[in-house]
Amino acid sequence: MDVSEVRDDLLAEQGLLDDIVADIDDEKWDLATPSPGWTIADQIGHLAYFDHAAATAITDPDGFMRMVNDFLAAAGLGLDAADTWTLGPFRALEPAQLLEAWRINRAQLAGAAATLTNDTRVSWYGPSMGSRSFLTARLMELWAHGQDIVDALGVIRPITDRIRHIAQLGFITRNWSYTNRGLAAPVEPVRVELIAPSGTVWKFGVDDAAESVTGPAVDFCRVVTQRRHLDDTALVASPLAREWLLIAQAYAGPPTDGPPPGERI
Repeated sequence: MDVSEVRDDLLAEQGLLDDIVADIDDEKWDLATPSPGWTIADQIGHLAYFDHAAATAITDPDGFMRMVNDFLAAAGLGLDAADTWTLGPFRALEPAQLLEAWRINRAQLAGAAATLTNDTRVSWYGPSMGSRSFLTARLMELWAHGQDIVDALGVIRPITDRIRHIAQLGFITRNWSYTNRGLAAPVEPVRVELIAPSGTVWKFGVDDAAESVTGPAVDFCRVVTQRRHLDDTALVASPLAREWLLIAQAYAGPPTDGPPPGERI
């Protein structure tokens, strides 16, 4: 897949979430979301901050590294300090101003992403990433935080085959989910067969693998982004696949746990 296709899907998903939050009353921006201590406004502020960071990483690598150092210094003081660093300026904005700030920052990212080629590498908070992986990670984060927002609002958002990017990322980060916790990743392969929103079947892994995950692609994406517990989905997993999905983490950073069973249905 060409990097331009990932960019187009990222822009489409951003627009979909924009349509959802643009129509809510101002007071709903203060609704608590499943992310502890974060409101809907904080979710959008987070996306705005890191869309700007991503655009800077592409267009001004030296400037981005200064941003990284400042962020890591704040993060070293604790989670609250990190949130204050990234969200503080956005928390001072009214909903309309915050929405406009996100639109401006994601437009910066769209313009920067248009310069990427398939073999471009982009610096980020950990190792540098290939351009397609970089934009896929942005799409995954957008979609996951969007899930927090629609859960807080109690609305259903349209799900499209654009989530294939997230499903593939969830599959290829299986080993990472173990090593990030200091665990040895199993050598046995897992076959993943998912029903896409369009009804087609997506297959990842070895066709004859004894271990498998089957079910709706949207459920798989919610599990690997830690927005649902495996037991609250329609996924069917063999024992070793279940072990993986209970610790699955499709994003970088320290190991985190998703919701317990029954908390987010």
